[in-house]
Amino acid sequence: MTQASTAPQVVDWSAAAQIAGRLAAPGPQAPRDELAALVGGLREAAGDAVGPVLETTGMTPAAPGDPGAGGGTTLSPVAVVDRATWARANTQSMAVMTDGIRAVVAEVSKGATSPGAQIAGAAEIGAVLALLSGRVLGQFDPYTGSGRLLLVAPNVFQAEQALRVPVRDFRLWVCLHEQTHALQFAAAPWLAEHLGDRTRGLVAGMARTSAELAKARFDKKIVAIGRNVLATLRGENGTLLDGMLDHEQKEELADITAVMALLEGHADVMMDAVGPRVVPSVRRIRARFERRRDGEGRTTFDVVVQKLLGMDAKLAQYRDGAVFVRAVERSVGRDGLNAVWAAPENLPTAREIADARAWVRRVHG
Repeated sequence: MTQASTAPQVVDWSAAAQIAGRLAAPGPQAPRDELAALVGGLREAAGDAVGPVLETTGMTPAAPGDPGAGGGTTLSPVAVVDRATWARANTQSMAVMTDGIRAVVAEVSKGATSPGAQIAGAAEIGAVLALLSGRVLGQFDPYTGSGRLLLVAPNVFQAEQALRVPVRDFRLWVCLHEQTHALQFAAAPWLAEHLGDRTRGLVAGMARTSAELAKARFDKKIVAIGRNVLATLRGENGTLLDGMLDHEQKEELADITAVMALLEGHADVMMDAVGPRVVPSVRRIRARFERRRDGEGRTTFDVVVQKLLGMDAKLAQYRDGAVFVRAVERSVGRDGLNAVWAAPENLPTAREIADARAWVRRVHG
C-alpha cells in the first residue's frame, strides 16, 4: 500500500467521517430480537458463502495462509454495520486512496490546502456518503488493513422486506456477491494496488487540469458546474465527473471503469451461478432485484440523486461486466476467464469490456 504522505491533507477526513455519520439516516426500525437475528444471520451467511464461491469461481487465494483457504470460514474479516458506520468507514478508504495526491494539490494551489477548503471538502464528501449509505447492501473494502467485508444491516433488512423474498436466501445471495469480491482481491493480490495507483493518477491529473476552474471568479465556477449538472441530467455525461475531464482523462477513467465493470459483473454472474442447490429462490430473487435496480418504485427525487451520483453508470457496470464474463466463458470456459486475474496486463480495456472476443484474442491468442 502507498506510504503516508507528509504533505498537508486535502480534505479534513475526521470532519468528513463525523458529517457522514451525523447525516446518514438510521433506516428501518425493528424489535431488538429481530435486529439481533438479522446481525447473526448476516454473519452466518457470510461464512456459508465462502465454500460455494470458491467452488463456483474455480479461484483460490494467492497466499496459502489466507483465511478461507483449506476449509476456512471467511475470506476476510466481516463487519455487520449500520448506515452511519458504513459512511464513516468509507472516509477511511477514501483517505487512503487520495493520500498520494496531497503533494500535487499543494503544488497546484501554491501551498497547503486551507482549513476552510478542507472542511468544505469534508462537508461535500460527508453528504454524498450519507446519501449513498441508504443504498448499499454490502461492500468489500480492499483499502483498509488487509481488506474487510462490510454488510449494511438496515439496507439488507429493508430490501428483503420490499422484495418479499426468503430472508435466509437473500442474505446468502448478497454475501455470495461480496465474498466473490473478497476472493477477487485475494486471488489477485496486486489488484488493490493497481486500481489505487491508477485512480490516484487520474485524480492527480484532474487536480492539475482543474486549476483554472479553481482560480476562476465565483460566477464562472457556478456556470461551469451548472453546465455539467444539466449535461449530466440530460444524459450527455456518464456522471457529473465526466464533464470536468479532458480527453486523456476520460480515456483513463474509461479503462478504470472497465475494470470495475469486470469486478461487478463477475460477482453478479457467480452469485447466480451457485444455483438453486445453494439458494433455492435465486431466480425469484434475481428477477425482483433487477426490477428494483431498474427503478421500480423510485421517486423523481431518487432518480435525480442517483443520476447525479453516477449510480446509473454503476448499474451499467454490473450489466456490461456480466455480458463480458458470460461471453468469455462461452468462448474459453471459466478457467479461461480466470486468466484475467493473473496479471494487470490481462485486465480488459474499455474497448474489450464491450468486445469480449477482442480480449480473448489478445490474452488467449
